[in-house]
Amino acid sequence: MQAEQISQQIKTWAKELGFQSCGISRPQLGAEQEARLQQWLDAGYHGEMQYMAEHGMLRARPTELHPGTLSVISVRLDYLPKAAAFATNLADPSQAYISRYALGRDYHKLMRNRLKQLGQKIATLISDLDCRPFVDSAPILERPLAQQAGLGWIGKHSLLLAEEAGSWFFLGELLVNLELPADEPHPGDCGSCVACITSCPTGAIVAPYVVDARRCISYLTIELKDAIPTEFRPLMGNRIYGCDDCQLVCPVNRQAPLTEEPDFQRRPQWQNQSLLALFQWDETTFLRLTEGSAIRRIGFERWQRNLAVALGNAPYQPEIVATLKQALPTATPLVAEHIQWALQQQKQKSYLAQNLLPRSTERLVRIIQKGLPRDAG
Repeated sequence: MQAEQISQQIKTWAKELGFQSCGISRPQLGAEQEARLQQWLDAGYHGEMQYMAEHGMLRARPTELHPGTLSVISVRLDYLPKAAAFATNLADPSQAYISRYALGRDYHKLMRNRLKQLGQKIATLISDLDCRPFVDSAPILERPLAQQAGLGWIGKHSLLLAEEAGSWFFLGELLVNLELPADEPHPGDCGSCVACITSCPTGAIVAPYVVDARRCISYLTIELKDAIPTEFRPLMGNRIYGCDDCQLVCPVNRQAPLTEEPDFQRRPQWQNQSLLALFQWDETTFLRLTEGSAIRRIGFERWQRNLAVALGNAPYQPEIVATLKQALPTATPLVAEHIQWALQQQKQKSYLAQNLLPRSTERLVRIIQKGLPRDAG
């Protein structure tokens, strides 16, 4: 079988395995990508993610990551659930907002298994096949590789965008020792649009295509192990795991399809959950209800840390104050710091509600009445 026929067969198998798109590229990313990566690392934008610095340029060199690699097969798997309920969650500050990718089953194992199956199918054609699947499991610049494979273009928020799918998808790679015909790189770009840059709650997109992870809510709620800087806490709102704001405002995402994948649908425990209810989970409940979920990776302590911040941002409620105070004596030092901050926020809101706001309302009423004509009633 000719290389072109093998390539087409691989793409057919990828679709049969449930991937929405499949493309092939050469493993070389070039000096420009390496320079961008080095500049990003030198600026410290990776924050506490030391593994990104430790691997260095290995991320941009798939041939060193898996010797013998001649081609990279990139695949796309859509994940936007049918019951995404973006507006409902974000508009209600008493509800918990969880990034839409984490509402269902953890995608890593599912995608990795399917990539393994794809490799097994290719092995039926190539007896000496040597391949290795990747799904966030090793240092590899998957977005530039996917763009080279024609799957989409990199947006100013640094995510890959496809006309037919926006950015609501996962990427995976299969490195193979086959020299397959490479697809044409995707020529798309975002033009003059800067919606993601201007809408980022914490200003994490510091320049087009450059994200300072240290300011990103996804990093703060998932990757950061220490205390969340106080300057970012009020900006996080009710986001307790990840953030989708840059994707929500992206015009390319307006027509993004909903996934039919059962494992990516919203689990019942994430349906209209209040911050207060989630904060009252004990560790046993957390572990049970996050089994098979990406959320479990942050652990119970950071779960409570994130929820404490969100409760501090919520409107004043005596129940919130009572619950936070009840949790304080047994909280870890990390969680306790955030509970104290949340209690201070609630105290300030209580003062405003009881004093300043009523007075402001009364003054406004007097001003309006004073300016009304005498016969206006």
